[in-house]
Amino acid sequence: MSSLDPAIAARLKRDAAGLVPAVVQQHDTGEVLMVGWMDDEALHRTLTTGRTTFWSRSREEYWVKGETSGHRQWVKEVRLDCDGDTLLVAVDQEGPACHTGARTCFDEGLLSPGTSP
Repeated sequence: MSSLDPAIAARLKRDAAGLVPAVVQQHDTGEVLMVGWMDDEALHRTLTTGRTTFWSRSREEYWVKGETSGHRQWVKEVRLDCDGDTLLVAVDQEGPACHTGARTCFDEGLLSPGTSP
């Protein structure tokens, strides 16, 4: 059972597994660092500890970003989008955010060139 505030829990729209995607962004630059998944307990831990906590879908366990790598994320704020189905977590990132060692998980992911108006 989660300790998440019931008022917050009532606003969340979860997927079939009870998860909500969490977009993690560097608080001062707006740089998108990574995406993780949170259930009610992971969100509760994130809100109460000030460290991002996610649910690992592959390992089926909670993990705190940087707990083993030292590349911690210090939570500055957490927002819920207008539909209630995505979280935005603004953090102060220590070191790289991606497990590959890159600053962001989106460094190598360009699928199309940018366009100008």
